[in-house]
Amino acid sequence: MDDVMTIPFFKPSADIIKPYALMDLDDTLFQTQRKIDAWQVPTAEPEHLVCATVNKQNEPLSFMSQRQATFFNWLLNSTELIVVTARDRSEIKRVKLPFDSWQVLTHGAIILTADGQLLSAWQQHMHSKLAPLQDKLNQLSELFASHSKSEQSHLVFTPHVDSFNNGSVNEELTIYLAIKHAQKDHQALVELAKKLPTLIRDFEQDFYVHVNANNLAILPHAVHKRHAVQFLLDNHLDHQRPSFGFGDSLADLPFLQLLDWYGMPSRGQMHEQYPS
Repeated sequence: MDDVMTIPFFKPSADIIKPYALMDLDDTLFQTQRKIDAWQVPTAEPEHLVCATVNKQNEPLSFMSQRQATFFNWLLNSTELIVVTARDRSEIKRVKLPFDSWQVLTHGAIILTADGQLLSAWQQHMHSKLAPLQDKLNQLSELFASHSKSEQSHLVFTPHVDSFNNGSVNEELTIYLAIKHAQKDHQALVELAKKLPTLIRDFEQDFYVHVNANNLAILPHAVHKRHAVQFLLDNHLDHQRPSFGFGDSLADLPFLQLLDWYGMPSRGQMHEQYPS
């Protein structure tokens, strides 16, 4: 009882310690017009939208609603905002929003510092994990590249590649494989995901599959947002500062569970999985 009595009561303070906000991007802070059209809510009408990303032709591609833009502006001014996204280093450049802290990219395979430099220790770690899997990733790449060329195929295949330092030289390695359906047939991707373990030996020992909307990703187990966020929390972030985050996908949940608080938008894969 005496110990309890020595604990002080809370006192408001003007000294603000900014929490870390670790944020997924696509379908959490912004989304394409096609997805917005399905909302049918007044705050998502065209006159209220803010452009967030552009395509390869520099044309507007994804947008924030009025509420999302207000939320993002609050995050920028009240937190240290850390990006945690599946986007790679070229794709993140098409996001036209100001970021000035750490960036976890390519499903966690890449970590950029606040000044945009590759985090060397993480580079070397990922090189050690990815290098042994290159033969299998190349084998899968050849299978999908060949299949996508057939007239009957509606699959759009993209290997995601980046440069990794092993401590002495830079080496270009395949990180993961992405597949979309040209006609946005989500069920076709779900069925494909079921067949993947039969394509190469020990598939499930080395890889996992994530399907969300019109995106299917084949990823090495070492590539995960959770692993990269854990590395930042353990080695680079201030343990005294609180953290929270948001994500829309089931693949976001493992990294969010590392934080003090987390949430999800009221639309998206996670919301559909856990409806009210």
